[in-house]
Amino acid sequence: MVKITIKNLTFSYNSHRILDGLSLTIGSSEILSLVGPNGSGKTSLLRMMVGELAPDKGEIRITKGVRVGYLPQDVYEVLSGRLLQFVVDSVPSRVRLKEQLASLESSLGDHPDPQTQSKLAGQLAEVHHKIIDLDAHYPLHLAEKILLGLGFKPEDFERPMSSLSGGWKMRAALASLLYQSPDVLLLDEPTNHLDVPSVHWMEDFLRSYKGAMILICHDREFLNRQSERTISFEPEGMKFYNGNYEHYLRTREEEARVLEARAKHQEQKVKEAERFIERFRAKASKARQAQSKIKLVKKIELVETFQKRKSIRFSFPTVPRSGREVLSIQGLTKSFGPLTLYKDLHLRVMRGERVAIVGPNGAGKTTLLRLIAGELQPDQGQASLGHNVTMSYYAQHLSEMLDPNKTILGEVYQVVPHETVSFVRGVCGAFLFSGPDVDKPVGVLSGGERARVSLAKILVKPGNFMVMDEPTNHLDIISSEMLIDALQDFDGTLLFVSHNLSFVNRLATKIWDIRDGTIVEYPGTLHEYFDHLAGKAAEEEAEQDRQEESEEGDTPFRQKRKNLRREKAEKRSLISTALKPIETKLRQLEERIDEMEKRKIELEHLKVYSEEISCTLNLSRR
Repeated sequence: MVKITIKNLTFSYNSHRILDGLSLTIGSSEILSLVGPNGSGKTSLLRMMVGELAPDKGEIRITKGVRVGYLPQDVYEVLSGRLLQFVVDSVPSRVRLKEQLASLESSLGDHPDPQTQSKLAGQLAEVHHKIIDLDAHYPLHLAEKILLGLGFKPEDFERPMSSLSGGWKMRAALASLLYQSPDVLLLDEPTNHLDVPSVHWMEDFLRSYKGAMILICHDREFLNRQSERTISFEPEGMKFYNGNYEHYLRTREEEARVLEARAKHQEQKVKEAERFIERFRAKASKARQAQSKIKLVKKIELVETFQKRKSIRFSFPTVPRSGREVLSIQGLTKSFGPLTLYKDLHLRVMRGERVAIVGPNGAGKTTLLRLIAGELQPDQGQASLGHNVTMSYYAQHLSEMLDPNKTILGEVYQVVPHETVSFVRGVCGAFLFSGPDVDKPVGVLSGGERARVSLAKILVKPGNFMVMDEPTNHLDIISSEMLIDALQDFDGTLLFVSHNLSFVNRLATKIWDIRDGTIVEYPGTLHEYFDHLAGKAAEEEAEQDRQEESEEGDTPFRQKRKNLRREKAEKRSLISTALKPIETKLRQLEERIDEMEKRKIELEHLKVYSEEISCTLNLSRR
């Protein structure tokens, strides 16, 4: 069943054509991802689908009865009520039914006429029945489960929405959307305000979602695991690819390679024809053939290769070698009023390590970075840098502290006043600020542009110890991947916080997991750490089973708990057994699709080539 139909959609912004004749259908359970640089029209398309923007031309038809849910990057509307009730009441018709119920109950006591009372009682019973059905489809425990999965605590359920920060309001909005389970989910950077555990939970939750989904996300791993089809906003227009982001990159690269080969082949043919024409134009015996060659050259349609897309291109320069111990944290304690974030913390970072700090929001990840950077002072203890260590600190709030009156060039140049202006311009150019753009005042920049200015200020004078807090926020997926590539080649030491699973998995060699004021240190990648936690949980569960079995006189409660755990283990085993052949088949099908699409490109290339040869032979015979 087609849920949304888009026909010949055209949209311009500031005299720039963003969408041009887009046509698209979205089926019942399709999962699409939109990829492309910031400003290419991804968010505009989602906003048009929910009526927040009007297209210049074309139409968007939503099938009758289809519910569409939209999560924007930022929540601007005022959210009221208490957290749990806000999520529960977000279900369509629940508030209306409650109001009908209250009105009917009030009216029932105001009408003494038995016939009217009987009619009202019937309506009241019908509303009660609808509410019971609604509660069955949208149970309270599901709302609680979603809130807990997204990082809220049970004591938060009664908190007023007005008391939540912007990031937590975004989580509440996401919770309400997941609870409503609309037919089509439109998610614009849903991981932006989540921590790593919440992103991990949401991935699992979305696997059971049955509707259609359109996703914008800068996290490569998240896209790969969620998306089944990719819509790419390219310089030459919008293109469609079956498969996830990884498949799109492979296919796009293959297309570019074939186009470049065709263009080179065609260029060679034109050069050969031009040489023939120059050589034999004046010869009477060859004049006819020369004229045929001229006609052939005029008829040839030039093969256009893909336009080069602007993207961040940079690499960190070589930094001075530091001492073996880069950072030493000794007896560090930090409290805010009655809340103790850290108590007697002892940690070390050694040269060349890449340490990822993970943990739920509010656990103190950013606070720890600020303590290390010297922006905050500990109550006790210290965080000290080692021998010959120079630190560069990137923080989200630093982009907000840029001088709005300075130009981009001036803001970056002040970091290295001894360097030449051309050198600083080159660094700005690597972050997509070129030509007259460098003279823009910082005050007119978007959040993503400000983030790029802050990154440029680090690149222009990097230390050998990089401390970074959510560096991929406000970057598109292409820029995020470029930053990861550059940091992989960085020869210093890295300590960072990021919710971007791709960023963490590709860079981290050690994990610091913040839990209840302490830090669990794990030497390995995030994938390995998650596997370690899963194994540990299974061992603890098995040990608990053994202890309970060894106890004499099992109570019914103990027996029930054992049975539940056994049932869960059996279900996990059954699911794993059932999924394994499906996953294998899926992988084989994806590989087959890859092969067939490559073959299709090759055949198209051969077809064009054969047509060109045929045309050449026909003209030669004349």
